[in-house]
Amino acid sequence: MKNTIKLIIVTFWFFTFACSPTQKKTEEKESKNPNVIMILVDDMGYGDLSIYGQKTLSTPRIDKMATEGIHFTNMYTGSTVCAPSRASLMTGKHTGHTSVRGNLPAQLLGDDELTLAKVFKNADYVTGAIGKWGIGHPPPYDDPQKKGFDYFYGYINMWHAHNFYPEFLIENGVKVPLKNKTTLVDGKNPWAEKPEGTGVAEIKEEYVHNLFDEKAIDFLEKNKENKFFLYMAYNVPHANNEAGPFAGDGMEVPDYYEFAVKDWPQPEKGFAAMIRNIDNSVGMLLDKVEELGLDENTMIIFCSDNGPHQEGRHMMEFFNSNRELRGMKRDFYDGGVRTPFIVRWPGHIQAGAKSEQTFAFWDFLPTFADLVGAETPAETDGISFLPTLLGKEQNEKHDYLYWEFFELGGKQAILKGKWKAVKLNVRGDKENVIFELYNLETDPEENDNVASQYPELVEEFEELFISARTEFEVTPLFEKDDKVVETPF
Repeated sequence: MKNTIKLIIVTFWFFTFACSPTQKKTEEKESKNPNVIMILVDDMGYGDLSIYGQKTLSTPRIDKMATEGIHFTNMYTGSTVCAPSRASLMTGKHTGHTSVRGNLPAQLLGDDELTLAKVFKNADYVTGAIGKWGIGHPPPYDDPQKKGFDYFYGYINMWHAHNFYPEFLIENGVKVPLKNKTTLVDGKNPWAEKPEGTGVAEIKEEYVHNLFDEKAIDFLEKNKENKFFLYMAYNVPHANNEAGPFAGDGMEVPDYYEFAVKDWPQPEKGFAAMIRNIDNSVGMLLDKVEELGLDENTMIIFCSDNGPHQEGRHMMEFFNSNRELRGMKRDFYDGGVRTPFIVRWPGHIQAGAKSEQTFAFWDFLPTFADLVGAETPAETDGISFLPTLLGKEQNEKHDYLYWEFFELGGKQAILKGKWKAVKLNVRGDKENVIFELYNLETDPEENDNVASQYPELVEEFEELFISARTEFEVTPLFEKDDKVVETPF
């Protein structure tokens, strides 16, 4: 009898104490290697979410995500338009070093470049991208696979992504026909996948936003037993510019919800519905992750690729998309490059946290490398903000942030502490260059140019404008080139 009791005690001791360290190590390993879902929307302003001050529209699921995680007030995008911003996000480089610095042709990521997807793939994650790729022009159909994604479904070409009812999408490098049909009318459309004419949708049966949601659910279900990185790149609330940025109703949706009876212009009803659809999609992803039992081991991120647009007859001011910030898409004022940014990871990120620290899109790659235990790559302009996410001290901070954009006369911008320097018309004659300096601490709206009051700061920034970058052979920033065709949107 005594021997039996001793055996029970020994057995209990073994499983209680001897196995606990192993279990603890497993839990630690899981906490360091969470699943990651990154939701990137297209052309959403800093003030388009109610958690960031939106008064007319509501985004309850995104707001709840913020209250369950952390939201940032000073996260900056990679650029002020789609392609270079996404290139910066993927490569961990600012636009003074990226191989995609604008939306024009002949700019593509190299197949040998390190990307977010490759960081995860090297850590044995399954990687998937759904939605709008739009990095460089014109990318091959299998470009996401060459950049580290195991699975892709959506638009490859950024111009193709302007149509919410396209005739086809791309799945793993192959055209997949949809039920939508298009008729061509007079004129040519240089922004379409094939510039044969201006596209007018004749049959609209498959709204791509809904297709993206379906593919996302499928990806999560198939990979619930794997570590995964899912990049959800919705192409809303961008406008449908296939007929030009100011033609027709570019804010195209299948359902206007209760906004249909509002005394608003039709494009604004569509914009409101797009914001509703985004919020619903975020809620759908959150619910699915919880349903699959992955909630506490999944980091979910939400942000926009640049500031709000004014296309498809939508007016940015109608919903005050930028709150008090100056500028919008294509500007280097904060309205063009500051984004709402929310991260949720239950049990690891403090619920209801808020950070005013300054980070940018090129910080994602070193942050994710830190997250999965990989070495920080040498060729990055970014730093890891994982300590901030986890509520720890952020020892490494930026000395400055840098942007450049060769279209619209050429622009540069640097944010250094409370000071923001913006240079305009840098591609032309030197006498036409405009230098602006703003103190964001006292002038967050960037209305008071104080450059003439601080000549020593102007000199410091002028040196940084040269040293922070390398010249780009495809479209040199400081050489006047009449062959550069600027995009109207």
